Amino acid sequence: MREFLVDDEDLATFFGRVNPHLDERQRRVVAGSVARTLGRGGIVAVAEATGMSRSTVQDAVGQVDAGVEVSGRVRGPGGGRPRLVDKDPTLLSDLDSLVDPDTRGDPMCPLRWTTKSTEHLAKALRKMGHVVSPDTVGRLLVGMGYSLQAPAKENEGAQHPDRDAQFRYLNGQVEAHLTAGQPVISVDAKKKEVLGNLANKGREYEHKGEPTRVDVHDFPDPKLGKAIPYGVFDLAADAGFVNVGSDGDTAEFAVASISRWWDEVGSAIYPEATRLMITADAGGSNSYRSRLWKRELGSLAKRTGLAITACHFPPGTSKWNRIEHRLFSHISMNWRGRPLTSHEVVVDLISATTTKSGMSVRAERDEGSYPRGIKVTDKELSAVPRDDHKFHGEWNYTYNGTRLTARRRKRITTA
Repeated sequence: MREFLVDDEDLATFFGRVNPHLDERQRRVVAGSVARTLGRGGIVAVAEATGMSRSTVQDAVGQVDAGVEVSGRVRGPGGGRPRLVDKDPTLLSDLDSLVDPDTRGDPMCPLRWTTKSTEHLAKALRKMGHVVSPDTVGRLLVGMGYSLQAPAKENEGAQHPDRDAQFRYLNGQVEAHLTAGQPVISVDAKKKEVLGNLANKGREYEHKGEPTRVDVHDFPDPKLGKAIPYGVFDLAADAGFVNVGSDGDTAEFAVASISRWWDEVGSAIYPEATRLMITADAGGSNSYRSRLWKRELGSLAKRTGLAITACHFPPGTSKWNRIEHRLFSHISMNWRGRPLTSHEVVVDLISATTTKSGMSVRAERDEGSYPRGIKVTDKELSAVPRDDHKFHGEWNYTYNGTRLTARRRKRITTA
């Protein structure tokens, strides 16, 4: 056995094949076992074949002679340099006091108004007497359970006492309209988009080293202006309609967008419709407090003959609006990483938005003017009667059109 293994090349080949699959402790055990098996001259031969020092191989032989126990440890107790936290017992507590969110209100916290990067944290710790580098701070933070995170939009503020009750009432109205075959739409304005050859959030596949070149500064171009998309999502048809304006996100623009959807899309899909239900946020251009919104909605009911019911989400719950998840999120994903250079580009990108479930989107350009600051008098508001529902009439109301009444009269005359 010794004569077979004592050849230097064979021994080096053996360890070259075996050692990459072993940890530090296992390599010592194998080296000691082989040296003991070789007998006289084994320690020198193994040391030369493995690159270990003779003293290390000699210690390994001693461990093998003493009996090797099965262990998960790689090194023996006390191996390696002492940990920094062992030499500096207050390091972790001082680091935690700098990072812990509960200390943000402490005016004595040295990083209260400073970005808490590992470099700044290390600098603050050094001022407190600790010897630590930014890389070490990063490792300590991970070990303490910290990670880089962005703020999460979850706090809705004080909840209205009838928040859940309004959701139940709204859902009941939606189910009743859909069961009767009447259209139900979710509406809202998407955030305004600054036009130009500007960077847009997200990334897009391009040839390596050939990214789309955009302007360094995101200064708005007065000639291009902004794109103001107002969306209408048809719950039953799983289809979206977006009216892209450029003037102002006003209540008049919001109702004009709904009116355009009905004239160009809704009336063709629902030719027998007598009612239309709209679910909308509590604020914005379709706010339940807006007198202009209610005047324009009443005018739309009068023009179309539809009984239009509007139900608003409770204040502070806009994220539950169906259009946010079913339409706007997919539009944002579709144009990520692409500069929105003109209104036409915005319209084309919105129109190209689809989903795996088969949702389609139609977009139109709106060049109309929608001035701000329009005052609505009590006389104008009462020109088209509104029926406020018994449950929170400020959130739930209906404008009764003439189409249903005319059809009932027709049936009576025919009979």
